[in-house]
Amino acid sequence: MIKEFKEFISKGNAIDLAVGVIIGGAFGAIVNSIVGDLLMPLIGIILGGINFSGLTVTIGGAVLPYGKFIQAVINFLIIAFVLFLIVKSINKFRSVKVDEIPPPTKDQELLGEIRDLLKSGK
Repeated sequence: MIKEFKEFISKGNAIDLAVGVIIGGAFGAIVNSIVGDLLMPLIGIILGGINFSGLTVTIGGAVLPYGKFIQAVINFLIIAFVLFLIVKSINKFRSVKVDEIPPPTKDQELLGEIRDLLKSGK
């Protein structure tokens, strides 16, 4: 079991996943800072000096801080939009590489047939 665990950990997928989680956490902190420290104060100024982090509603004895929810939704939308742009650019690069490969010339087809005949021993 320990040997299998070592093999699993040493495979690229587990290491790639760990790196992705660490980078994702750092990216989340950056987005939280952008939204909380830059965007929300600007939006608050535009809307008449509203402080979103202080927006609450009291129902009975419970205080619901819905301003934090608004900030979390904006964080999510920014992260989702950035990930959308990343995936879109990766897909664009992949399709460009595939589309740019020219079809084989007659000489290349002939050389391929010769190679196949030599491999088969005929």
